[in-house]
Amino acid sequence: MKIGLYFGSFNPVHNGHLIIASHLINETELDEIWLVISPQNPFKKTAALLNEHQRFHLVQLALEKETKIKASNIEFKLPKPSYTTNTLIYLKEKYPQHEFSLVMGSDGFQNLYKWFNADFIIKNYSIFIYKRPGFEIEDDYGANINIIQAPLLEISSTHIRKLIKEKKSIRFLVPDEVKEEIEINNYYKN
Repeated sequence: MKIGLYFGSFNPVHNGHLIIASHLINETELDEIWLVISPQNPFKKTAALLNEHQRFHLVQLALEKETKIKASNIEFKLPKPSYTTNTLIYLKEKYPQHEFSLVMGSDGFQNLYKWFNADFIIKNYSIFIYKRPGFEIEDDYGANINIIQAPLLEISSTHIRKLIKEKKSIRFLVPDEVKEEIEINNYYKN
């Protein structure tokens, strides 16, 4: 099975993430997309993160009726911070029958050279890249890339958290189930 790994903090998951995942299922040869919740991204501050189990639960709620897009907490079992290379090695050992690819925005691809053991990723994995405004795709790495013309929404988790703190609506930015769970638990209020 061909599986696209879409790594992220998903703090919180929003409709932009889900539209990209759905587009990849519909428009590529990928059989499944796994939204891999990173407990600790080495490039992000952990203070602004909701607990990883709560973020995983929000992604599960968003994907309840999906069969080809799944939530993955695989990185919860691995050392922190979460390095993609370590996760890929672990997944290959655990699921040798699957062929894994990475899914990332053009902003992330521009920073790939900063990643731990980026050469390993470039040599061994194909990368599906969706364009982000202001970030051109230039492959200086010689990577096996597939550029996807996914519909993009100007939605960010940062903006959603800001709206919540300002007591403004996040309706239509996140799935209804995610919105309800955030409200019930008072997530992102502080």
